Amino acid sequence: MLDTLITGGTVVDGTGAPGVRADVGIRDGRVVSVGATDETAATTIDATDLVVSPGFVDLHTHYDAQLFWDPTASPSTLHGVTTVVGGNCGFTLAPCGPEHADYLMRMMARVEGMPLPALEAGLPWDWKSFADWLGRLEGATAVNAGFLVGHSALRRVVLGDRAHEAASDDEVAQMTQLLVEALDAGALGFSSSQAHTHNDGDGDPVPSRGASHDELIALARATGTRPGTTLELILAGALGRFSEDEMALMAAMSSGAQRPLNWNVLGVSALDPDGWRHQLTASDYAAERGGEVIALVMPHAMRIRLSFLSGFVLDALPGWSSVLGLPVDERIAALRDPAVRARLDASAHSEEAGNLRGLANWANLELAETFAPENAKYEGRRVGDVAEEQGREPFDVLLDIVCADGLATGLRPPSFGDDPANWTERAQAWLDPRTIVGASDAGAHLDMMCGAIYSTSLVGPAVRDRHLLSLEEAVRQLTSVPAELYGIVDRGVVRPGAWADVVVFDPDAVGYGPERTRHDLPGGAPRLYADAVGVEHVLVNGVEIVTGGAATGAVPGKVLKSGTDTHTVLPGRKG
Repeated sequence: MLDTLITGGTVVDGTGAPGVRADVGIRDGRVVSVGATDETAATTIDATDLVVSPGFVDLHTHYDAQLFWDPTASPSTLHGVTTVVGGNCGFTLAPCGPEHADYLMRMMARVEGMPLPALEAGLPWDWKSFADWLGRLEGATAVNAGFLVGHSALRRVVLGDRAHEAASDDEVAQMTQLLVEALDAGALGFSSSQAHTHNDGDGDPVPSRGASHDELIALARATGTRPGTTLELILAGALGRFSEDEMALMAAMSSGAQRPLNWNVLGVSALDPDGWRHQLTASDYAAERGGEVIALVMPHAMRIRLSFLSGFVLDALPGWSSVLGLPVDERIAALRDPAVRARLDASAHSEEAGNLRGLANWANLELAETFAPENAKYEGRRVGDVAEEQGREPFDVLLDIVCADGLATGLRPPSFGDDPANWTERAQAWLDPRTIVGASDAGAHLDMMCGAIYSTSLVGPAVRDRHLLSLEEAVRQLTSVPAELYGIVDRGVVRPGAWADVVVFDPDAVGYGPERTRHDLPGGAPRLYADAVGVEHVLVNGVEIVTGGAATGAVPGKVLKSGTDTHTVLPGRKG
């Protein structure tokens, strides 16, 4: 007898093969049949007129903290995600004991946009080693979850307050030992950041930025000594143009480890089609030197929100961080001061602001979400339109609204990349063998975006509304392609013997709802949240975790461990 039988659906199996009408039988957590069957089942799911596909595999998340208070990794599971990988960009909560908790939480709050009150209220910090930390998640998640070891945590343990300084050979050896211990405990690999925008809670460079190239290569090589491992990196040139030095670093890390290295995130623009193609030459450079470098690329237009409460991005404007770093009450008082306003406005328009000067076109900002009753009439409108009605300067109007909202106003810059030319350009990037669709950043930047929409954006708008690729190819990009890059065993496909990670969705309706603020994090902290549309059922290891757009409460997820749940992938796997 089957545990579950999914009947009447079109099976899109994750390989890219054409969808076929078939029933899917599940027993003991695995798919046992695809096609007609005479077996009865304890549970039957009617998938008539729906698509049955593998669960989506999200390689770039920051659910390391959220899983402690939200085993569903919401809202990713509502959008069909059944496997997540955390510990990206060099940021993890282990191996670090309670003595480092304050530093790491403030760093995560600053660089990954996780509200500090939520981290303080939601994390027990009752671990020290990576094995201890992983053990807290065993049997406690709805999703399958694997984690990389973050470079910044390694440096903080070994160097302490000197973590953004150069390390001695002995200190690199200590980091290597910690890394190997974590890999032996099941960590999926090693991650690091060299991005200039990554600063800690004190405004200093995150620890990983203090590493030399020799240190990074040494840690990569140590990663390669353990089976089923991989590498992830973010560099200063990721959103611009890689230098040859950066390409050489990625190639050396990958070839030294004999593991693929993926980087985040490939920016694609129809205004600079040569730009993203230049970035992908990093893959060619690595391949010529015995490595493999893969770029993550987003499936949808860049959609971000800004706020004067978090200050992220805005605090990069010259002279703004000293104001945005003030306690909220003092910050509001400063932003009401005409002299402060004049100084901030002038510096935002200065040459020193560089590319960020585009933000200073205050009139173009959309008031995406307001909170004070007197501001309700402004929601969804441009600051410039409100200013014109009132006969006042846009910056003054903006700050009056922001201060009345306690700084929480959601501000959206003009959408970039939502036109046909940019969608077409992105589709070319999705299909390039040097890329993988991903870069959701789900679980991070909670006041700026809801990255969990990446999956429903691809199988919905990109396929159904814009006809940019076939449904079969879109599903493949979200399932078997990322699973194969990380060597995740028996996931990313619907076939007999594979784990029964399955999503059932309506191809005519699948998509995502509007982003709205929810105060549902520990301590009542806020986050941006978008519901899924048209995702009817999600199963993990044969157990239904989502039905009718709501979590069931089941926690059948598995902590994925290197060498057990993943196999070794050598450079050169992709064509």
